[in-house]
Amino acid sequence: MNINVVYFFRKPFTDYFSIEELFGFIHSGLPENIHYSNYYLSRPSKGLIDRMMSCFEVVPQQGNVNHITGDVHFIALLLSKKKTILTIHDLEVLKRLHGFSRRIVKLFWFTIPARRVKYITVISEFTKQELLKLIHINPDKVVVVHNCISPAIKFYEPTFNHQKPNILHIGTAHNKNLERLIEAVSGLSVKLTILGHLRDHHKHLLKLHKIDFENYFNLPYEHVILRYKEADIVSFASLYEGFGMPIIEANAVGRPVITSNRTSMPEVAGDAALIIDPENVNEIREALLKLIRDDGLRSELIAKGLRNVQRFSPQSIAAQYVALYNKIIENQ
Repeated sequence: MNINVVYFFRKPFTDYFSIEELFGFIHSGLPENIHYSNYYLSRPSKGLIDRMMSCFEVVPQQGNVNHITGDVHFIALLLSKKKTILTIHDLEVLKRLHGFSRRIVKLFWFTIPARRVKYITVISEFTKQELLKLIHINPDKVVVVHNCISPAIKFYEPTFNHQKPNILHIGTAHNKNLERLIEAVSGLSVKLTILGHLRDHHKHLLKLHKIDFENYFNLPYEHVILRYKEADIVSFASLYEGFGMPIIEANAVGRPVITSNRTSMPEVAGDAALIIDPENVNEIREALLKLIRDDGLRSELIAKGLRNVQRFSPQSIAAQYVALYNKIIENQ
């Protein structure tokens, strides 16, 4: 049976495109009977008027199945409830807000949309539990469908630099925990490769600890993959993640990973990473030293990573979404 799925995306803008990339990967794994189209909002998600107009804008664009891909949750308000799926990536926005602003975002981005859709998908069990604590809905309505990995990422045979290992760190926002990584590698013969805009305090810490580093930002995706290929170790000791894509990207390329015992990261990593307390600088340092010194441990983690990443292939993740699309059609 052919199914017409319309994917609803926020208005495109330059700095953020992770959702669009993700669903591009998922589309590559869809079977032939799923006919899809992408609808991008014409207005930014700013202010009451633009957001209300976006709700009206999407009404005539509906398909057999409507899939809100993230961010613009509020457009569920006027879409057909029995035909609509909402993907929620994380609840991190609520952690930055307080008072009246937080109540408004909770109501229009989470509470009302959750009641106006047939299914909600979340990208980790951790996010599901966070959502269920936030709003009172039937847990069976919330389905965990992990993110998938880019089909462009391939395994590259590692050649470890024992003299000066290259440690790749992704992200410079507060939750990415770069400050503790800098402290952890102080005095070690390593090079840091940092992806993301460095703040002034990062530059100060790098200079203070005399760290050899390279910094890249606004890279096209193929250049990000190249940075993985050049790395000896990937450090992703984040404080908070709704998912943690760098873990499986490193797994797929064939690089050993250090990640955190927080939020979704143990769920995503499985047994394919060294798991540490991200607030413990000594644990980060000891994990790095283990990987630098132990060839067998690195090889073991790389092998486990290649097995782990199979869970996140575009075909596997697309199949889980298609199962929900079929349920919606059956219910109609």
